[in-house]
Amino acid sequence: MNALAQTYHSIHKAIFTPLSRLDGLAPLALRIYLFFPFLMAGRQKINGMENTIEWFGNPDWGLGLPFPEVLAYLAAYTEYVGAWLLLIGLATRWISVPLIITMLVAIFAVHWDNGWAAIADSSAQDVAVRLGMAKDILREHGNYTWLTEKGNFVILNNGIEFAVTYLVMLLSLFFTGGGRYTSLDYYLGRLWPARS
Repeated sequence: MNALAQTYHSIHKAIFTPLSRLDGLAPLALRIYLFFPFLMAGRQKINGMENTIEWFGNPDWGLGLPFPEVLAYLAAYTEYVGAWLLLIGLATRWISVPLIITMLVAIFAVHWDNGWAAIADSSAQDVAVRLGMAKDILREHGNYTWLTEKGNFVILNNGIEFAVTYLVMLLSLFFTGGGRYTSLDYYLGRLWPARS
């Protein structure tokens, strides 16, 4: 058994030790992936700031948050500027914190009541019936082929799935940083090493 463990350890070390030089690729992949949804969300909020403020503050059909103007600007610019900082790997750990807070607000204030799934399960009986009726209406009164040529018609559930996924990715970046060789944080750290 001891020989088997030593063999496993030797093979593991031979394969994965050289790969550690590429450990900056995983944070880079996370940063690039997160760039797009945060950029789009921030840009959308900024371009429609009046609507964003109204949605943040309205207790009847919006989020009912206090200080909606302040929070709308904070959320919009955190997402927009944060997207660019993540992309270049600058202040990765620092920007992860307000983005994590933004995701927590999104999870609990926007998506929580809708459960987990972002897209409704089309095999569920009630969803399948609604989806079928919507497709029938579109076939009868619309150009169904044109409407679906870029993708299938679905029912949006708007659950916490995407927000939690982004939250987990941001937590990973908070603990790993921007990544070796792939972020400005890495090169700034080499330029100005921390003094002990």
